[in-house]
Amino acid sequence: MEKVVLKASRRTVTGKQVGALRRAGQLPAVIYGHNVEPVAISLDAKETKTLLGKISASTLVTIDLEGNEFPTLVREKQREPVKNVFLHIDFQAVSLTEKIRAKVGIVLTGVSPAVKDFSAILVTTLNELEVEAYPQDLPERIVVDISVLSKIGDGIHVSDLILSDKVHIMAGTDEMIVLATAPKAEVEEVAAVEAEVVAEEGTEPEVIEKGKKEEEEEEGKKK
Repeated sequence: MEKVVLKASRRTVTGKQVGALRRAGQLPAVIYGHNVEPVAISLDAKETKTLLGKISASTLVTIDLEGNEFPTLVREKQREPVKNVFLHIDFQAVSLTEKIRAKVGIVLTGVSPAVKDFSAILVTTLNELEVEAYPQDLPERIVVDISVLSKIGDGIHVSDLILSDKVHIMAGTDEMIVLATAPKAEVEEVAAVEAEVVAEEGTEPEVIEKGKKEEEEEEGKKK
């Protein structure tokens, strides 16, 4: 992906005066982080909304602050719930020569034969993964191809992922990402059949361990 840049200017307006800034089409934000003293900035609200709508949380965003560039990651986005507009953005400055940890979203792609041919239900157990890499090497997303799920019971684990050798996944390799499970109706049908078998045979569960009181009563009967 090409370099993502947002132009910013230093902000002196704070407190209640920030409302006027927003009405003027500006978005208050702050940069903090690696070797950077926290600095209040303002961005073009419309441009920022458009750009942030196209990137992921692990995308490197360069803040051009009056000619000085800061490589950053978006760490927090505050929104107005009714109008769904940004109120404030926190950018974390990072070093391009030091590895960092970040969470990367998982995106499923393809068609699973287990779903298509056997009506399986896909159960997703992980929606994102924490990875470690240099900021410029962070993947925007982790794409998982579910076309390998050919039958019910098939699953994709972290160990099945193929990523750049520049990216280290922090999760355990045995963690499940997505699993093709039997349809609910089929599971209920199997349970019903098992219940019928037990009822027909008239079997009762075997008591493996008796309580102390029961043992004493049986001993008394024998005497």
